[in-house]
Amino acid sequence: MNYKKLLENQRDYVIKLRRHFHANPEPSWSEFKTSMRVKEELQSMGIPYIEMAGTGVVGTIVGELPGKTIALRADMDALELTEINDIEYKSQNPGVMHACGHDGHTAMLLGAANALNEIKDSIRGTIKLIFQPAEEMVQGAKKMIDEGVLEGVDGLFGLHLWSGLETGKISVDSGPRMASGDHVIIDIIGKGGHGSLPHQGVDAVVVASSLVMNTQAIISRETNPLDTVVFSIGSLRSGTRFNVIADKAHIEGTVRCFDPEVRSQLPIIIERYVQNTANIYGAKAKFQYILGTPPTINDTKCCSLAKETVLNMLGEEGLVKLDKTTGSEDMAYYLEKIPGLIAFVGSGNSEKKADFPHHHPRFNLDEDSLVIGTELYFRFAIDFLEKF
Repeated sequence: MNYKKLLENQRDYVIKLRRHFHANPEPSWSEFKTSMRVKEELQSMGIPYIEMAGTGVVGTIVGELPGKTIALRADMDALELTEINDIEYKSQNPGVMHACGHDGHTAMLLGAANALNEIKDSIRGTIKLIFQPAEEMVQGAKKMIDEGVLEGVDGLFGLHLWSGLETGKISVDSGPRMASGDHVIIDIIGKGGHGSLPHQGVDAVVVASSLVMNTQAIISRETNPLDTVVFSIGSLRSGTRFNVIADKAHIEGTVRCFDPEVRSQLPIIIERYVQNTANIYGAKAKFQYILGTPPTINDTKCCSLAKETVLNMLGEEGLVKLDKTTGSEDMAYYLEKIPGLIAFVGSGNSEKKADFPHHHPRFNLDEDSLVIGTELYFRFAIDFLEKF
């Protein structure tokens, strides 16, 4: 069946919606107006929906014929960031901005839903439409899963508009695509004293500084060079005055990797470094390793199917390989449970000033990418139900 005209009819609708969402951004767990607009659009299409995870919405399109169930996922939340773009649809919510493309994801999934609903009489199976809150806090997907969003689902597809990739290019590579994101908290307990008499105390600043340097050996000597691991200390707080030996130091950092087995060993390795370094100086240490998002790992079979979809849409020139990224994405929670993938859809265009990095106050999308992403949602859903 030729869906070209059907998809062309979604272009203006999707762009208009995306601009509305961009002008009215809402942060994680506060996507109240966004959620309401999504429900209004689904209702106008005649698509039944339920609410989940507070502001989450799940619509369902049931085909005329029985078959499998594919879930299509979009995230809705924005970032707490002040936009500096000079555009007519600039954020009207001070200090909040869609600087990661979630406005586009939501609009594209609504456009795809509109098109899919028009042909539901010819669809074999069921399509779940997941509009998820709180991706930026990497919490929304887990909450949706806990409330049963994946019940009866055979596969899941999500996409991310990507400013570092030229519009018209799509990556659907299999295997690890985005890293796990864990949180390390370390408290050093030393002994305070006068800065002129350091031998009478246990200097928490020295212990913390040594620990920061020592832990870099975890990357160079404790893990396989072929396994990407990042351990970055983002915060070190200690001391109250220039001539006082600090008795405490507080350290926080992030750990990223792509291999679940490697990830399971990192808390053990890091704690060993923490305790041994503290012991050397006669200090004590408290260690917390807080598991965050797991690695985002694309299913091989789903990616093989998605490559066919992209080739049929854009030809060989549209399908590209993209290096995995050490950023995290809570799509990972879905992909731990069921087969699926996240695709990276190019939205970069320097001529349109749409090439700023994600989370930048001048981030914007090449709106031509919205048409491509809408079609990808639409076509992958059909291909999955017919071929998977």
